[in-house]
Amino acid sequence: MYKINAKVFSTDTIRLLTIPSAVVLFCVFSLLSQASATDATEATTAAAEATGAVEAAISALPHDLSLGGMFMAADSVVKAVMGCLALASVMTWTTWGAKSLELRKAKRDLSRAIHVLDACRTTEEARTALRDYTGLCHTMIEAAIIEITLSGESGKDGIRDRTSSRLEQIEADAGRRMASGLGVLASIGSNSPFIGLFGTVWGIMDSFIGISKAQTTNLAIVAPGIAEALLATAMGLVAAIPAVILYNLLVRSIGAYRGLVGNMSATMLRLVSRELDLRSDSSPDVHQPRNHQSSPVRVAIPRSAAE
Repeated sequence: MYKINAKVFSTDTIRLLTIPSAVVLFCVFSLLSQASATDATEATTAAAEATGAVEAAISALPHDLSLGGMFMAADSVVKAVMGCLALASVMTWTTWGAKSLELRKAKRDLSRAIHVLDACRTTEEARTALRDYTGLCHTMIEAAIIEITLSGESGKDGIRDRTSSRLEQIEADAGRRMASGLGVLASIGSNSPFIGLFGTVWGIMDSFIGISKAQTTNLAIVAPGIAEALLATAMGLVAAIPAVILYNLLVRSIGAYRGLVGNMSATMLRLVSRELDLRSDSSPDVHQPRNHQSSPVRVAIPRSAAE
């Protein structure tokens, strides 16, 4: 009897415990399913927000990827860098054009003046023949005439040395004056790549900041900023390469100009030497005869004749 009661008690107990357990398990599964649904909803909402942010970022991107469009869409610092590089490029071509015209005219005048001076006999004749030339030729002729006038009747060697000193000074001044402006080309050629690189670094940094704000690595968001940054480097190279090439061309042309100036100086020295020789030949030294005082001749007279 005891065993039957225990068995009945065990069955009743199991039934009593089974029902609440099933209820508890049902409640747990319900809570878990609700939590999963909530997480899925939040994930979907976050994905939708991210997608909306990406779409907004993409819609905010410049659609014009031409050179002008990228320049207008670039950061203010990158715009300033590209503007400075464009100004440097304009200065490069302007300097080259002005110096080329100046060198061409100066070399043409020097070549003609050298041919004219070779046919002259005096500095006054050279001044008359080159009265239409206002520049280095006129300066050298005036310097030679001034030195001859100031020297007067001094020795020919001294006049030649002093005239040579004056002409060397004029030659050095002409070379320095003609070389002015080359420093601008040298500075542009050496510094423009680094200025463009600064714009590139700044543009890429701004692009990474935009990536962090958009929270995406979509290439459509990254590419325009990097393209704008690389445009600064390209403009730096566009400004630097012509500056270096034109600098070398002008240096060679100025070297040829200095050679012509040296020829002009040598021609002037020959003209001065010719004039001095002609002057000395036209006024020969006149040797006056010496005045010899004749000593009185004493004649001995005999006394007998005198008496």
